[in-house]
Amino acid sequence: MRYLALATDYDGTLAADGRVDGNTLDALRRLRDSGRRLVLVTGRRLEELLEVFPHAELFDWVVAENGALLYEPSTKQETSLGSPPPQEFLDLLEQRNVPVATGRVIAATWEPHETTVLEAIKQLGLELQVIFNKGAVMVLPQGLNKATGLRAALGKMGLSPHNVVGVGDAENDHAFLTLCECSVAVGNALEMLKRTATIVTSGERGDGVVEVVERLLSTDLEEVADDLARRKVLLGHRDDGSEVRLDPYSTNMLVAGSSGAGKSTIVAGLLERLAADGYQFCLIDPEGDYLVMPGAVRLGDQDHKASYSEIEQVLANPDQSVIVNLLGLRLQDRPAFFQGLLTRLIELRAASGRPHWLVVDEAHHLMPESLETTGAILPREFVGLLLITVHPNLISRAAAGLVSAALAAGESPSDTLEGFAAAAGLEKPKTPAISLETGKVLAWFPALGAPFVVGIEPPATEHNRHHRKYAEGTLAEDASFYFRGPEGKLNLKAVNLVRFVEIAEGVDDDTWLHHLRAGDYSRWFRESIKDPELAAEAEAVESDESLEARASRERLAKAVEARYTVPDGSPSGSLR
Repeated sequence: MRYLALATDYDGTLAADGRVDGNTLDALRRLRDSGRRLVLVTGRRLEELLEVFPHAELFDWVVAENGALLYEPSTKQETSLGSPPPQEFLDLLEQRNVPVATGRVIAATWEPHETTVLEAIKQLGLELQVIFNKGAVMVLPQGLNKATGLRAALGKMGLSPHNVVGVGDAENDHAFLTLCECSVAVGNALEMLKRTATIVTSGERGDGVVEVVERLLSTDLEEVADDLARRKVLLGHRDDGSEVRLDPYSTNMLVAGSSGAGKSTIVAGLLERLAADGYQFCLIDPEGDYLVMPGAVRLGDQDHKASYSEIEQVLANPDQSVIVNLLGLRLQDRPAFFQGLLTRLIELRAASGRPHWLVVDEAHHLMPESLETTGAILPREFVGLLLITVHPNLISRAAAGLVSAALAAGESPSDTLEGFAAAAGLEKPKTPAISLETGKVLAWFPALGAPFVVGIEPPATEHNRHHRKYAEGTLAEDASFYFRGPEGKLNLKAVNLVRFVEIAEGVDDDTWLHHLRAGDYSRWFRESIKDPELAAEAEAVESDESLEARASRERLAKAVEARYTVPDGSPSGSLR
């Protein structure tokens, strides 16, 4: 179920002449019985609303005073989201014969008194705003509107605006309708609102609301999914410059390619844009490749295994995503841990619609064909799945069969897509052998036709993400550097560049020179740090046999320090 809540305006939307008819009330009850939540969003003062509408208990929350007051009918608890205007302001309006009704926060009057109100705000130097609604003039603190009030109510319920349908009719409804995933203007709404709404009902007022309820109950508004163009997220551009965008709610994606092909960069860019649009993700990171992501909490490291409860606690906040690092688990224990987490995430998705995206790195290991339970756990209608792998041919048929978009990066992208097709049980695509430029992928949407090249939109945070990961992150055991010495008597592990600096500073000259002459430093920089430029500088040092231990340490120290910022509180970075 995509839409878990309906948020509706009162006057002119739910109500006609201040009253809600029986047919509309019955529709609201049926919507609640389907498991969905209801939020009433009104400009009215709470006392005034409760006088004319004795059925507030149908709603989980009431957002009153145009977003300034929350009211929970089940507990009768009120929460003000701002402060009322100062008495000096109200006294000044009274002196100027402006009739004013006040609530917990709002002060309201009618046209044509808006000019006098604005003059009073300016005269007193107050940080107040004026909002109009079909002749009503509402004075509120800056930044408060129906959207901020609705967001606060959704936060109380643990719901995301991406799982909400909003219904309204007037100019002050525009803010909260824009917030909702799907916006609806009833038949009597202002033309301005109709132009921007996803749906315009044929019925007016309560009849329009009933119309929306019926469609939610019968189809979950699946028929308008293609009309939500404003929600699609940029993936990149084709060679002709046209955009390639993804529907965040109907896409399952595979990102595949050889090690070092840029898969993590592709994923980081996509998740960065999803997070910016308010979509929540849960990223399963077996090897510690995703140290920094916008809006995400990282749980687990090499010394600590994240628990299911910790993960669920983070995801309880709709505005917070999570990166689950599995380095604290033995390699053979990771698939079982993931299967247990997958069960819980599916239950959470059914209850709250979140996380919107499940991202699985090393998918061939966590979701292999040999693990038969994957198919039993994953619903066939699951959406928002992103799989990352070097071996697409080894992913389970249950997971591969859900993929609607496959991106092949690095060398031999045609072979990569053929491997995916084999895993998914699809006929292999007709793709010529091509060589991809850096930053481009071969994209295949099986339902749309032949593969094509896409230039991926890079993440804005890639530079910082990359540098922080390798400077202070925790690399996997097989990606760490080991100072062993000429006779293999040592076993000093560097899990990042900071630790590499610390150990290198203290090892004896024989150990340092042993690895230098073997080309181990340049090899590590290239294969594990994935920095070919740093590797090339290291090769120049390694090939200069005239350099003694001290001089070679100084050269490598400068090379590392020039490319990586050592965190505050860490060693200076000297390799002397």
